[in-house]
Amino acid sequence: MSENNKLPSGHTRIDSLEMCNITKRFPGVLASDNIDFDVKAGEVHALLGENGAGKSTLMKILYGLYHADEGEISSSGIPVEIASPTDAINFGIGMIHQHFMLVESLTVAENVALGLPSSRGPLTDLDRVSERIVELADIYGLQIDPDTYIWQLSVGQQQRVEIIKALYRGAALLILDEPTAVLTPQEVDELFVIMRQMTSDGHGLIFISHKLHEVIDISQRVTVLRDGRKIGTKPTSETTKSDLASWMVGREVGFAPDRGDSNYGEIRLALAGVSCKSDRGTPGLQNVSLEVQSGEILGIAGVSGNGQLELAEVITGLRDITAGKVYLEGQEINNLSPGDRTELMLSYIPEERMRDGMIKEFTVAENLILREHHKQPYSRSGFLNLREISKHSDRLIENFQVKTPSQETRAKNLSGGNIQKVVLARELSRKPRVIIAAQPTRGLDIGATEYVREQLIKQRGDGTAVLLISEDLDEIMTISDRIAVIYEGQIMGIVPIEEAAPEQLGLLMAGVIEEGAPTA
Repeated sequence: MSENNKLPSGHTRIDSLEMCNITKRFPGVLASDNIDFDVKAGEVHALLGENGAGKSTLMKILYGLYHADEGEISSSGIPVEIASPTDAINFGIGMIHQHFMLVESLTVAENVALGLPSSRGPLTDLDRVSERIVELADIYGLQIDPDTYIWQLSVGQQQRVEIIKALYRGAALLILDEPTAVLTPQEVDELFVIMRQMTSDGHGLIFISHKLHEVIDISQRVTVLRDGRKIGTKPTSETTKSDLASWMVGREVGFAPDRGDSNYGEIRLALAGVSCKSDRGTPGLQNVSLEVQSGEILGIAGVSGNGQLELAEVITGLRDITAGKVYLEGQEINNLSPGDRTELMLSYIPEERMRDGMIKEFTVAENLILREHHKQPYSRSGFLNLREISKHSDRLIENFQVKTPSQETRAKNLSGGNIQKVVLARELSRKPRVIIAAQPTRGLDIGATEYVREQLIKQRGDGTAVLLISEDLDEIMTISDRIAVIYEGQIMGIVPIEEAAPEQLGLLMAGVIEEGAPTA
């Protein structure tokens, strides 16, 4: 490592780390097939691949959560043994998980110190921990107060705490797993400034993301995996988004589906001054008013935890409102049960598909008729018509390209993308009048994401009113006709897609209203 490429004191130095011929087998699955991967000090090496491509397996091997069946890990050509996360941390490898590992009721300093021995033996040394946190924060521009409680921090600030935790433990190499998934555009920019500072100081970073424009922006090299195999590694400067997508999926991918012309009709869904409580008893929604027309996709943009779940649940009848009214095609539905709202052709694609969208012990066929199982032709005189159910299931499995061994396969055995396709098949085949789609592509790879977006656009073209709730601003801007920004349960503004700019939306997502900005 060069003299101007030094890590701060207390950090293990890793000039390069190589994974050679890594193979990992699970029962019936070859998760990693003879994969080579390396990362050097002072670079961001992006790792791409669809769900199931082997990214997580490879990184879990590097972080000591899995042990490879074949192959070795070496540092500058010298083999090293990483049998546990403790070994990885001691060697200088840190991992920033997509879902943060923080205790909300503790301060920043307490979270950083958690699990580490005190320099004062049985007595705490939080003052020394705080001093080191301030030192690291100054070096990398992390701007964190050690005495602040985690619950008081924004999502982006919590991520900084995770980075500080890893740096405090001496990490020279950091694995960042989907680090931008829940950030505003401004927070993404701030994270990239931090990442560039880290690489200039000699850290090596492994960046896992489905967002190809971010990969192009921040990384120096990119490696693509598909079906457990390495497709190739290239300097990022020598590739494009289209090239990377084709590598990942094995075919050309459309990034911006053709939305066609707008053909708005009557108002199908309306909320008038709706308020409700969150699960904690605090305000969940505050005086929310909005309308969705037939033939329109209204996108709800916002950082996680700002009322998106509450909005979906008050519309679908899963949460009581404390004020205001909800209308479905002009009919007030405040007192209707979720089942009654379903009968009015309201479809719901929930964000927690395994918890709220499926019964995991049921078969694919059984899940496909959950909404209509009591109706003809699937039921007669209280008995299920298995022949009609089978025909219906085969048709939907084919039409929605569900990859399943059979319609009798239990839902829990499907991949995330195929579970989402089953939910889509069930909800969209009913020919709904209104669709509430909450985080419909969360956790999906680029191919499955493309498919889900195309299906929502098709529904829009058929005259359905679609309310799209997503924390992915790129997704919101790609398929929405109008964008409503939600912050702390309030609608900060509603913007036509033609006038929407990421910077403006990011400010609204952070609760900042500029003078002259549109408001609801």
